[in-house]
This record gives sequence, C-alpha cells and structure tokens, in this order.
Amino acid sequence: MSCTDPPRDLASIAAKDNELVFPSFTADTAWELGNALRSRLLEFPTPAVVNISLANSGQLLFHTATRSGTQPDNDLWVARKRSTVLRWGNSTWYMRNKYAGNQGAFAAQFMLGDTAGQYAIHGGGMPIRVKGVEGIVGVIVVSGLKQEWDHQVIVETVEKYLKGQ
Repeated sequence: MSCTDPPRDLASIAAKDNELVFPSFTADTAWELGNALRSRLLEFPTPAVVNISLANSGQLLFHTATRSGTQPDNDLWVARKRSTVLRWGNSTWYMRNKYAGNQGAFAAQFMLGDTAGQYAIHGGGMPIRVKGVEGIVGVIVVSGLKQEWDHQVIVETVEKYLKGQ
C-alpha cells in the first residue's frame, strides 16, 4: 500500500497545510479522526503510531499503535515532531522541505545546540487549526511509515474527514 506523493515545494505544502482547517475541534473530533487514521494505516504492513494532542495544555486526546511491532522510538519521534509543529507552526513536512532534510542546518539556523534532538524535521506532524481561532489548537502525529507517507496519510485522512463535516 502507498499514498500519493506529497508536494515538495514550500508554497504547495503551505497552501495544503493552511487549507486543512476544522470548523471546531473537540475530544470527539480527535476520537473520530484518530480512528480514521488508524483504519487508513491498517492498509500498510508497517506498524505505526497515531497521536493527537492539544497545543496549549499538551493534553493527550488520542494515541494508538496500529498493530504489534511499534517501538518506544516511535513515541520519541512523536514527541520530536510535535515539538517542531508547536514551535514553528508548520507541518514537519514543510520544515523538512524548507531545510532539504538537513537537520544540522536546521539546528544551526535556530541555534538549537544541545536542544536540537528535541525537534524533528521529518514528515508526519501536522498542526490542527480551527476556523476563527488564532494559532494552533493541537497537533496530529503519525510515526512509523516513510516520512512522506506519515505526512500524506494525515493530509488525505483530514481532507476526507473535513469533507464529511
């Protein structure tokens, strides 16, 4: 199984990221979206983790592994992707393409020093935006597939979810 390849140019990535705006976002939304993501990810043979949390409080609303075989490392990737989305307000796929995947250049640009390991510019982290609300309300993270698929599964699932609203 695979996904369509996501765009790699920043303007297209930003446009898509900014297009995915929820009319509202509650724990029920996270539950429905998390289950939709899990169902979609079951189409892949590789195990993955889905994580949805609120931005300001960090409250965890949804977390699951799609099947046996995920590792504690998946949760570390979740935390690093989440931190990147929260600090820079963009998807991790956007940040990955902005820095051509060069974690060192990214860390140097922001003088991250010893804290560089807290952030990942690796696809699979997406901000949750709500119409009429300033800033990011939460973060959706998928970890376990190829990074472009981690990202694209989120995009495709959120698009489908929003069309059903």
